[in-house]
Amino acid sequence: MNIGVIGMGLIGGSLAKAISENTSHTVLGFDKNESVICRAKLLGAIKEEFSLQNPSCCDIIILALYPDDTIAVFKEIAPLLKPGTAVIDCAGVKEYVCERIRPVAKEYGINFIGGHPMAGIEKIGFDYSNKELFKDASMILTPYADTDIKTLAEVKKLFESVGFGTTTIVSPREHDEVIAYTSQLAHILSSAYIKSPTAPRHHGMSAGSFKDMTRVAYLNENMWSELFMENRENLLFEIDTLIKNLSDYKSAIENEDQAGLTALLKDGRNIKENI
Repeated sequence: MNIGVIGMGLIGGSLAKAISENTSHTVLGFDKNESVICRAKLLGAIKEEFSLQNPSCCDIIILALYPDDTIAVFKEIAPLLKPGTAVIDCAGVKEYVCERIRPVAKEYGINFIGGHPMAGIEKIGFDYSNKELFKDASMILTPYADTDIKTLAEVKKLFESVGFGTTTIVSPREHDEVIAYTSQLAHILSSAYIKSPTAPRHHGMSAGSFKDMTRVAYLNENMWSELFMENRENLLFEIDTLIKNLSDYKSAIENEDQAGLTALLKDGRNIKENI
């Protein structure tokens, strides 16, 4: 099959490399930066450049773009695709993207499936892409009830072939509710945590916990701010919950309530053990 990858950054570039390395499919790539396409061809990540003006040569298209760009590009190429083409996006929010793409996909007979590869590093761009990025990671797919089962199975098989260890299938809404907690809140917490005036003094007095807490503070602020705003309600719920929990700890410490503090810490440990 011919597979088109639109957006050759960290995720798109890594997918292109992994598909080219692990399958017999022909990978075509598009990026607004022509130098990225040249490097991708030289490294064997793609066979040829993908044309947005002539996208019908591909059987599967992967959109590895920011959410708003994903929607815009899909609407641009949808009328030019052959009916039955499978299109998967990789945006970090699903309901916002899927609800805007779904009616257009149905109009043109395109098999659209929302996707979110749960893999990444703090760095961005094709230069940091890696064919091993998805090894044992989870690929989230958010099909609708009327999604073509054969296409879904084909897409699942493709992602498993490039290293994903599991495929999780949920609704776009459930995806956004859980991701607000497991991913988005963690990035906000890390960004807020690193702003302490004590942070610059950590050298020689920090270990694994500091590294774990601050790792994702090194983020792409343009992408993450877009994701946060497009999943606003779910993320606000998680932030409010965290503030409430932190207030409980603060109150126990302020009131010198060691028994209460011990109970809070034990409760957290028990929840961690149970999940």
